[in-house]
Amino acid sequence: MVLARERRGKNITVNSVASGPTATELFLDGKSEQAIQNLSSTPLLERLGQPEDIAKTVAHLAGPARWINGQTIFANGGLA
Repeated sequence: MVLARERRGKNITVNSVASGPTATELFLDGKSEQAIQNLSSTPLLERLGQPEDIAKTVAHLAGPARWINGQTIFANGGLA
C-alpha cells in the first residue's frame, strides 16, 4: 500500500499476489506423496494450484484490472 501511495497520480498500479500451494518443481521437491495429498486437500478447490492459475491472476492485474490498486490478491484456491 505504501508503494501504491508513492506512485499516486502516475497511472502505476501496485499489487501483490499471495499464492497458495502451487505445483511447481521447487514446491514439490522433497515432499512425500502423502504430504502432497494432504496439501492438495486443504484448499476449498481441493487441488494444488498450477503455475497457470497464478499467471492468469497476474495477467489480469496487469491488464484489464487497472482499477485494482494497493491490494493483496489471495490466489490460493480458497485456502483458509
